[in-house]
Amino acid sequence: MTTTRTPATDPQTTLRAGLPDRYLTPEDLAAMFSLPSVETVYAWRKKRIGPPAIRIGKHLRYDPAAVRAWVESITETDVA
Repeated sequence: MTTTRTPATDPQTTLRAGLPDRYLTPEDLAAMFSLPSVETVYAWRKKRIGPPAIRIGKHLRYDPAAVRAWVESITETDVA
């Protein structure tokens, strides 16, 4: 099942325009970073190399500010 995202709910658009007002899902991260599958996000978590997540019940959620900070930290590492 594929979901169609409107510009208001597209994570790439909302992160560029400013931080979204909701926590992001693993599917949002996969779409945001154009990953081949959501399994990559889960692998990052297992290896502790991705952005920090919180567990709400059985669901993972990502704070947009933490995702942005993670992107900036890996960008700084790549530049150095």
